[in-house]
Amino acid sequence: MAASNTKLIPPDPSRLPRHVAIIMDGNGRWARKRGLPRIAGHKVGLESVRAMVKACSAWGIGHLTLYAFSSENWRRPKEEVSFLMQLLRIYLRQEVRELHENRVRLNAIGRLDALPAAALKELDRCRALTAKNDGLVLTLALNYGGRQDIVDAARRALALAAKGKLKASALDEERFASLLCTEGLPEVDLVIRTSGEMRLSNFLLWQTAYAEVYFTPTFWPDFRQPHLLEALQDFARRERRFGDIAPRSAG
Repeated sequence: MAASNTKLIPPDPSRLPRHVAIIMDGNGRWARKRGLPRIAGHKVGLESVRAMVKACSAWGIGHLTLYAFSSENWRRPKEEVSFLMQLLRIYLRQEVRELHENRVRLNAIGRLDALPAAALKELDRCRALTAKNDGLVLTLALNYGGRQDIVDAARRALALAAKGKLKASALDEERFASLLCTEGLPEVDLVIRTSGEMRLSNFLLWQTAYAEVYFTPTFWPDFRQPHLLEALQDFARRERRFGDIAPRSAG
């Protein structure tokens, strides 16, 4: 089914995911196919971010998490990394007023202290401004890696145990999850990866244990509401069993 022919009517609310996480992939290849520098793909990719925020807000999806910058992305050329950090600041400055007006709460996860000071300052300002909003929770994964998230949680558990605040017998899955940087967020229901690659790339490894995964060949700069709708319709058709025999509801 071609995305351009899809009517923008979301599935029944009871069949929608509560938490959608997107691996935004393909910016560089999108640009290369057009004879453009990689940064051109990153620029156009911001339009897809705006489209996803608007669609999720309008369709009643409570949580949207975007893999904006992985812990491995520091290995990219310095010029590209610098541009990505600059682009983050530009996005936050330009979008925070509209996010706030639409009751979107901005959140961020990852080892944020390693971000450039200017980007972190802007991020903190935007999070503070939107902290009391009760609409869509938009989480940006920045300098994030799933393995490092689990390691960091294990270190927090050890630190608590050393202080006598946590017994080994009390450390179950629920308690461990509360030590992850996604504390307070529901587990991911649907992971979407663009560009045709079929892997999680160290993204939310604990939180996606029972998530449905949807892969699309569409590059991120081309990903818009019709493509998201196709992913949501696919999700709504799936039977989620969570290791059981009888399926549970999709949402």
